[in-house]
Amino acid sequence: MTTKLVATDLDGTLVRTDGTVSPRTHDVLRRLAATGMPIVGVTGRGPRLIDLCRLDIPSASFLALAQGGHVIDTGSGAWLSEITVDGTVFAKAVDLIEAEAGELHCTVEADTAPESPLWGDPGPSWPYPGTWKPMARQAALSGPILKVFLRAQGLSPDELLAVARRVVPVTLCEVTEAGTGFIELTPPGVTKAAGLAVIASALGVKPSEVLAFGDAPNDGPLLAWAGRAVAVANAHPEVMALADDVTHSNDADGVASYLEQRFL
Repeated sequence: MTTKLVATDLDGTLVRTDGTVSPRTHDVLRRLAATGMPIVGVTGRGPRLIDLCRLDIPSASFLALAQGGHVIDTGSGAWLSEITVDGTVFAKAVDLIEAEAGELHCTVEADTAPESPLWGDPGPSWPYPGTWKPMARQAALSGPILKVFLRAQGLSPDELLAVARRVVPVTLCEVTEAGTGFIELTPPGVTKAAGLAVIASALGVKPSEVLAFGDAPNDGPLLAWAGRAVAVANAHPEVMALADDVTHSNDADGVASYLEQRFL
């Protein structure tokens, strides 16, 4: 294939288990970008974490954030897509899942300002660094929302994802899982593939000319859409099934290794 755009997931793919990106990976991406190849970071992280995204992939000319719902040209700072949906839509989906899976813990992402807080059901707090505050569910699920995180006691993320896929219509919202220990709900039509399609269209690049890397179920639509799909060795079985190639794990600089062999 002729590659005209390289897209990569961040956490679990480019970013190592310790939360860092290796100097080798930074160097490979910098050298590849210097050849004129557009580099795109495609991540579940919302705009509130844009500074961390820029730190992890400074060579990216575009970022598709919030599972593809928010797309930014990092050079100009222009937003190409900013998709939210009213929280009442997510509330319907949460009710459908809870009726099958039992009590859920719900965390909401709505604010887009850097380092803005998440909020959700009182109880177990958000287990990742950053600000989180308790909020009654009805209040949390009001107004425009980017996405919702759900977990259920006694069910693994894969088990909860299977329930959600069964009971939530795709016309209501998208359901996915990103390796965080939660499943995620996003507005209908919001996937990493849709976010990257916005960028590819702006650049005049065809899906067949895109090389994409991923590791988790939320990368599935991206890898199915791209002309060449590469899974890191630590990828979820769903991703492995979609991959044209498998490279080394995220901890072994799999993305950098593949790009070095193919382009540099």
